[in-house]
Amino acid sequence: MELKVNGQIRQVDVDEDTPLLWVIREEFNLLGTKYGCGVAQCGACTVWVDGQAVRSCIMPASAMVGKDIVTIESIENDPVGKQVVDAWIRHQVPQCGYCQSGQVMAATALLKQHPKPSDEQIDQAMSNLCRCGTYQSIRAAVRDVAGA
Repeated sequence: MELKVNGQIRQVDVDEDTPLLWVIREEFNLLGTKYGCGVAQCGACTVWVDGQAVRSCIMPASAMVGKDIVTIESIENDPVGKQVVDAWIRHQVPQCGYCQSGQVMAATALLKQHPKPSDEQIDQAMSNLCRCGTYQSIRAAVRDVAGA
């Protein structure tokens, strides 16, 4: 099957029900997207599909044919993504860092949809889990990019 990942068309020979996460990590060697829970609860595997933040651990690769997939490896090519990464650094968001690629992907998707999100919109969009509890720093970084 043919998948478009980070602007490149790539061929992959996997079972149709192989989760997108495993294709990204194992077939394309893009290791920034993390495996966390495997049931779409934690958000460590968040990528964009056609501009929407999705949890790649439950998305079958076959459903991604013809879609535009973006992973953390190319997030800084997006102007909003670059601002989010810069804000993450300014606010020293990462601690262990494991969840942060998913957090950055979710925050960037939010800010692209809602450049000045309300606290409620931030809470709704930033549903990824962080075992280190960096939620206040995440909110501060999102507000920073929003100019709030």
